[in-house]
Amino acid sequence: MKKTILTVALGCAFAVVSFAQQKDIEKKFDRVSAVKDLTYLTSDELMGRDPIRPEISLAYNFIADQLKGFGAKPVPGADGYFQNIPFMMSAPPKKGEIKLGDSVYVQGKNLLVINGESLSGKYEIVEVGFGLESDLAGKDLKGKILLTNVGAPDRMSPAELFSLGSEKAKLAEAAGAIGVIERFNIPSIPWPLISNYLNRTQMVIDNGESSKMPYIWIEDVKNTMKDQLAEGKAMAELAIEGKINKAIDGKNVLAWIEGTDSELKDEFVLLSAHYDHVGVGRADAEGDTIYNGARDNAVGTVAVMNAAKYFAKNRPKRSILIALWTAEEKGLLGSAYFAENPLIPLDKIIYNLNIDGAGYNDTSVITVIGLGRTSADNLVSDAVSAFGLKAIADPAPEQGLYDRSDNVSFAKKGIPAPTFSLGFTAFDDEINKYYHKAGDQVESLDLDYVTLYWKAYILAAQNISNNPERPFWTPGDKYEGVGKELYGIQ
Repeated sequence: MKKTILTVALGCAFAVVSFAQQKDIEKKFDRVSAVKDLTYLTSDELMGRDPIRPEISLAYNFIADQLKGFGAKPVPGADGYFQNIPFMMSAPPKKGEIKLGDSVYVQGKNLLVINGESLSGKYEIVEVGFGLESDLAGKDLKGKILLTNVGAPDRMSPAELFSLGSEKAKLAEAAGAIGVIERFNIPSIPWPLISNYLNRTQMVIDNGESSKMPYIWIEDVKNTMKDQLAEGKAMAELAIEGKINKAIDGKNVLAWIEGTDSELKDEFVLLSAHYDHVGVGRADAEGDTIYNGARDNAVGTVAVMNAAKYFAKNRPKRSILIALWTAEEKGLLGSAYFAENPLIPLDKIIYNLNIDGAGYNDTSVITVIGLGRTSADNLVSDAVSAFGLKAIADPAPEQGLYDRSDNVSFAKKGIPAPTFSLGFTAFDDEINKYYHKAGDQVESLDLDYVTLYWKAYILAAQNISNNPERPFWTPGDKYEGVGKELYGIQ
C-alpha cells in the first residue's frame, strides 16, 4: 500500500514538473527565429543541401555558428563544431554495358555500376553464392568477375545490402578477382525504385580501404545470368567507360551541453537529425529544379537546433549531445561514421531521439517510429500530449522505416533510438506530393503545426534527460541483446 501511494505521489509530482516545463518552453520558444532559420536552410541559395555540392558548406557553417551562439560547447576530439568525414563521390559511367550470350545489360535499365573504376574487355564470370568469405574459399578467382546474390541470408535490409557490397568487393579483390556483379533478385523491392535511386551520383565513406574494382548490380529476378553460367564457362563482354570517382570532405555538426546532476551528467541523450537533402533534380511543372527539403529534413534540423538553444540556457540533469548528420540521403553515412568513430563513448549515450520524415498528412498527431519499443514511450507521448497532439506508432511497418533512418546507426549498437516524425497515418498522395519533390518548401508548411512539433520535441528530450530511470529496449526487441552487451546489463 505504501509503495502504491509513493508511486502515485511520484507520478503526480512528475506531472506537475512536466506541466511547468511545458509552460517554460511555451514562454521561451522563439517562433520567429525558428522560422527564419528554417527559411534560410530551405532557400535556393543552398541548392537543396546536397553534400556533394559546394553549397553544403553554407548549411553546416550556419548550423555550427548557431550552436556556438546558443552557448553549446564543441565536443572534445572534434574539429571545432565539426566531425570531418572522408567521402568518395561516385558518378555513373558515361557508358555501362555487359553482354553475356544473347543478354545485354545496360546502365540505368537493368544494370547499375555502383562503385569502382572503368573496365572494358572480355572476362570469365564465376558464380560464387553470396560472395562471402566461405563462398570464395578454395576457388581460383584470379582475373575473373564474380557473380553473387545481393545481400546475405540474414542481412537483407537496404542499408545492409550496401555495407555488404563493400565487404564483398574487398574479399573479391583479395582473392584476385577484377569485378563483382550482384544479382538483385529481391521481389519485394522493385527494381525501378532501386534504379531511380542509384542511377545517379553516390557517396561512400572513404576509409582508404575501398576497392577500385567495378561493383555492379543487375536485375536478375528470373535468374537469367545465373542460368547462363550453369551451362558452362561463360565469358562476358564489359564496356564501363567514363566512370568518375572524386574525394569529398563531409562534416557532421556536433555540440554538447553539460547536465546539472552530479551523477546523471555522465550520461548523454543524443538529439539528432540530418541536415542534408537531395539537391537539384528534375524540373517540376513550374520549372523548379531545386529540392529545398523543408519537411525532409530542415524541420528536423531546426528542431534540434532549438533544443540546443533551449537546453544551453535551461540545462537538464543529463548531458545533451547535439548532432546534425550529413549524407543521410546518401545511405545514412554521417550517422554511421559517428557510430563507428564516436567522439562520446557509445555506452555513455543512453538514448537517441532522432528526427527524420517524408512529410505529414495529419496535424493532430506526431508519428514516432519505434514507439512501443523502449521504456521511454510514456515520456515521449506525454510531451506530445502536452501540446494538444497525440503520439502514434509507425502506421506502415511494412516499409521498414525504423531501419531506414539515422536512428538505426545507433540502434544496431544497442542504443534505444526512435525517430520523432511529423504526423502521418499512411504513405498517401499528400506525402508523395512533397517527398523528394521541388514543392517541399516553407510556404507549403502548416507552421502552427510545425511549431507545436518543435516544442513537443524539446519537452520529450527534457523528460528523458531528467527522468532518473535510464530508458531501455522493451523485452524481446531485436536490439535488446546488443543493448545489454553495450551497457553491461546481465
